[in-house]
Amino acid sequence: MKVLFLSRWFPYPPANGSQLRVYNLLRLLAARHEVTLLSFADPPLIDPRAAGIRDLCAEIGLVPWTPYRSASPLTVVGLVRPLPRSIAATFSHEMARQIIATRARCPYDVVIASQLTSASYHRYLRGLPALFEEIELGAFHDRLAAARSGWQLLRQRLTWAKLRRYLAHVLQDFRACTVVSTGEQRLLSENVARCPPIEVIPNCVTVSDYALGTTAPQPDRLVFAGALSYAANADAVRWFLSEVYPRLKAHRPGVQLTITGDGGGQRLAATDGVLQTGQVADVRPVVGSAWLSIAPILWGGGTRVKIIESMALGTPVVATTKAAEGLEVVDGEHLLLADAAPDFAQSIERLLFDPDLRRRLSANGRRLVEERYSWQVVGPRFLRLVEEVAGETTRREPSRREELA
Repeated sequence: MKVLFLSRWFPYPPANGSQLRVYNLLRLLAARHEVTLLSFADPPLIDPRAAGIRDLCAEIGLVPWTPYRSASPLTVVGLVRPLPRSIAATFSHEMARQIIATRARCPYDVVIASQLTSASYHRYLRGLPALFEEIELGAFHDRLAAARSGWQLLRQRLTWAKLRRYLAHVLQDFRACTVVSTGEQRLLSENVARCPPIEVIPNCVTVSDYALGTTAPQPDRLVFAGALSYAANADAVRWFLSEVYPRLKAHRPGVQLTITGDGGGQRLAATDGVLQTGQVADVRPVVGSAWLSIAPILWGGGTRVKIIESMALGTPVVATTKAAEGLEVVDGEHLLLADAAPDFAQSIERLLFDPDLRRRLSANGRRLVEERYSWQVVGPRFLRLVEEVAGETTRREPSRREELA
């Protein structure tokens, strides 16, 4: 079967959760099918000739990515237009041309559009069985719920209304869609009309990529593995450093925190014991050598790959309930949950002072990943879904109005 895969993120090397998901899906698909990847690219971090991605794809096409800037004149004007501003501002005519040219060269059996950015090219996919991979509404819903001032509330209500209307239109061109959790599934089914079948395909890791015991955990060392270019991560780190970290230092002066991932142009204020590495070639040794991993996320949607990766490496996690949202975890069995700053600090201290607790959480977390969040377990379900979408014989024909949209 010939598969056309559209991605907002060039997936190699996989440096964030979205890239890691796409990379693993391509690995699954490439084992059984011929895959063409059309992806946006954020140079200079990519190399489409690298064996790690070239071996998975029969063809790779790249299009430059234009970042969304909410304060630009065009996006401000977009407030009064029906299309979501981020979609209108980042739409690429070059990507549209690439899709048209690629389809003209090859009769594909199915197309997979990863995330909302890729699905926005739905009109160029008509005539092909299509899967919308990973719809996420949680972050938008959280912003609406958190809005307090009149202007914020009006803006978030407008964004939410436009997004719901837009998705209802886009999803008419897809035979099925995926989400990462039952919470996202519920949000989608309750808020977007005329949804196609929704399949929960959780974020996972390839467990064999996370060998235990390759690095020895260092006492008093914490790690936060996440790009600060993502606003929810940046807010989480700021909250942790201002509200939690001083409490820890008062009781455990030698504690250290390593922050990995793209800094997004942000440099944190110099703080004793805090190291901001920026993006690293391989985050696994950094996480594996930490005594514990923190996930102090306060808002956002989906599920956190950083938690799954930490547990796969045997590194215990202290997280907020928002960070663990969508994951089938039990507080005190797989990780420690805390939301208030004093409780978060106390949970970290428990792990720092109690090696037996650390060993128990480490073993239970790894076992959970092996049973529920492994692509070896979940991957066959994804492949069946793709093949079902490709094999469907009946399809609603688009109206003339939709063809011209």
